[in-house]
Amino acid sequence: MPSSKIFMFFLAVYLVSFVIGLTSAANPNYLSHDCPNTTTFSRNSTYQSNLNLLLSSLVSNASRSNGFSSGFYNATAGEDPNKVYALFLCRGDLSSTICRDCVNFATSDILQRCPVQKEAIIYYDECRLRYSDAYIFSTVADNPYLILYNTNNVTEPGFSQLVGSTMKEAVNQAVDSPKKFSTRKANFTALQTLYCLVQCTPDLSNVDCNSCLEQSFANLRTAQAGARVYFPSCTSHFELYSFYNESVTAAPPPTPMLSSPAPVSVVTRRGKKGISSSIIIAIVAPIVVAAVLFVAGYCLLTRRARKKNTSLLGDNVENDDISTIESLQFDLGAIETATNKFSADNKLGEGGFGAVYKGILSNGQAIAVKRLSRSSVQGAEEFKNEVLLLAKLQHRNLVRLLGFCLEGEEKILIYEFVTNKSLDYFLYEPERQAELDWSRRYKIIGGIARGMLYLHEDSRLRIIHRDLKASNILLDRDLKPKISDFGMAKIVGVDQTQGNTNRIVGTYGYMSPEYAMHGQFSVKSDVYSFGVLVLEIITGKKNNNFYQTDDAEDLVSYVWKHWVDGTPLQLLDSTLTDSYSRNEVIRCIHMGLLCVQEDPADRPTMATIVLMLNSYSITLPAPQQPAFVLGNRRNASTAAKDLESDQSKSNSIPCSVYDSSITEVYPR
Repeated sequence: MPSSKIFMFFLAVYLVSFVIGLTSAANPNYLSHDCPNTTTFSRNSTYQSNLNLLLSSLVSNASRSNGFSSGFYNATAGEDPNKVYALFLCRGDLSSTICRDCVNFATSDILQRCPVQKEAIIYYDECRLRYSDAYIFSTVADNPYLILYNTNNVTEPGFSQLVGSTMKEAVNQAVDSPKKFSTRKANFTALQTLYCLVQCTPDLSNVDCNSCLEQSFANLRTAQAGARVYFPSCTSHFELYSFYNESVTAAPPPTPMLSSPAPVSVVTRRGKKGISSSIIIAIVAPIVVAAVLFVAGYCLLTRRARKKNTSLLGDNVENDDISTIESLQFDLGAIETATNKFSADNKLGEGGFGAVYKGILSNGQAIAVKRLSRSSVQGAEEFKNEVLLLAKLQHRNLVRLLGFCLEGEEKILIYEFVTNKSLDYFLYEPERQAELDWSRRYKIIGGIARGMLYLHEDSRLRIIHRDLKASNILLDRDLKPKISDFGMAKIVGVDQTQGNTNRIVGTYGYMSPEYAMHGQFSVKSDVYSFGVLVLEIITGKKNNNFYQTDDAEDLVSYVWKHWVDGTPLQLLDSTLTDSYSRNEVIRCIHMGLLCVQEDPADRPTMATIVLMLNSYSITLPAPQQPAFVLGNRRNASTAAKDLESDQSKSNSIPCSVYDSSITEVYPR
C-alpha cells in the first residue's frame, strides 16, 4: 500500500475515533430515573403534545435565567387536565454549554425510559430533569431519591464531625445565595482534603432550602469516604477528592475596606421663579429623617412582638432555635386568606385539639392548617412541644412543619398538605380498603418503622411519640406514610431511653401496660404501639373497637389465639384475597407479636424491626404471651418454629454498583 494511502487510512481512523470520542464525551453521566405507572397518558394525546412542546422549551432555555441564575428553568404547557409542569437543574459549577448539552440529552433520554408516564425524573452527574401533571414548583420534594456512597470507610477520628460542620457552612452560604448553591472544603489530614457541595432548586425559599438539605443530611453516611444524596429539590455531596470545578466555585476575596469619601459640596442655584436648592433640602431632610425613624420604630415593634410570641414557646428555647422559630412564623392574615377565613368548605376534619383546614398559599402551595380550639386540651405546653419538635425533625416519613402562627388567642400550626388523609380512612372504610393491597401495606409498615427509628435513634433528639396510631399516620399522593401529631411527644436525653410521668396521655388500646398503669414511658412504649398498628394493618380491624365471637376480647388476644393455633393466615384482611406474600404476612404477624410482649425488655428496638423487615437472614425469637391477654398461657414456640421454617432465607435489599459506589434507589 502506498505511503499516501496508509497516511489517509490512519487519518480517517483517527478522525472517526475523535468524532466518537466527542459524541461519547457529550453524553452526561446517567445515575438513575423514576417514573411510576400510577398515572399514564395515551400516545398522540393532548398531554403528550404539551409534554413534547415543554421539553423543547427546556432545551432552548437551558442557558437562560428565568429570574434565577443560569442552570435552572421551570415552565408549564397546556391547561388542566392536560397541563404539564417541568424543570431542570444543572450543577452550579458547570458551564452553560455543559448544562445545555445535559438538558438536551435528558429530554430525549427520559422519553425513552418513561414513554407514557405523566410523572418522571432523571438524574445525571451534571443535571436533573423532572416533569409532572401536578404542581412541582417552589415546593420541597424528597421522593424519589437516590443515595450513592463510597464503599471505603474512614477510621480516623473526627471525620464525621468535620463533614457535619463543613456541610453546615456550605448550607448557610447556599441558602442565602441566589443560585442556592455552595461548595466548601476543609483540611482533614496533611494529605487529604474534604470537598463538600450542596444545592437546591433556586425557586425554593430560604427556609425550604435549609429544610431540604437538613433532611438530605439524615441520609448521608459520614463514616464513608464519600457520599451523596439526590432529592428532586436538593443535593448533598462530599468526597475526599475534588469533584467540582474549584475555579468556578471559589469564594470571592474579601471586600477591601473603602477609603473615606471625599466631602461633597452643595451648590445652590436659583432659577427663574424657582425654589432654592437649600430650601428644598431643608424641606425634604426632615421628611426623610421622619420616614427613617418610622421604619426603625416599626421594625423594633415587630421584633418585640416576635420576641413576645417566642417567649410563649417557653423559656427553654435555645438561642440557635430562636432564629429558626422566627423564620417559621406566619401572619394570621396570610393564613385567613389561604383558608378563605377558615371556611367550612376547606375543613378537612376535627380532633380533640381543634379543626384542620386545607389552604392554598399565594405561591400555589397547598397546606394543612391546624387551628387549635380555645377549649382544646392542648395548651401552650403541647403547642410549644409540637413547634420545637417539628422544627428540628426532618425525615421523609414524618409530616413536615412549614410554620406556625401565634396572634392573640390564635394558636395555629401549618403543615405540608398530605393528599390522601390518614391510614384509618383507608383501613376501615369498606370502599377504600381494596386500595391498600398487600404490597402497599407492607411498604406502609416499613415507612412507619423507618420514621420511628429516626425519632428514636437518628435525629438530633431522642423522641418518644406516645400516641402512635392509625389516625396519626398520613398518606401522601403515592400512599407513602408520614407520622404526624407530636403534641404528646416527649424529648429525652440522647443516652436516656425511658422516663416517668404523672399525666397519662395517648389512646386506649395502643398504650403499653407499663405506661397505662404506672406512667413509665420509653422507646419500648412506642414499639408496643407500633406492634398494635402492624396487627391492625394486617387484619384491617380496629383495635379499640374490636368485636369477635371466638373468645377474643381485643385484637391482640385475637391475633395471639390464631398464632398459637397455627392459623395466622386466617387473620388477613379479606380484601387482600390471594395477592399477598405468605412469608411476609407471617413474618409481620410474628414481628407484631414480639412488639406487644408484656415485658418491655423482650420487645425489639426499632432498629431491629427495620432489620427484620429488610432481611430474612435474621431468625425471629418465639413471642411470649402479649400483655392484657386473658385465658390460659400457651407456649407458641412450636407453632412459631413451624412457621419460620416456611420463610425464605434469601431475601435482601437490592443494591446496584456504579463504579466504586453502592447505590440505594428509593422509588415512589
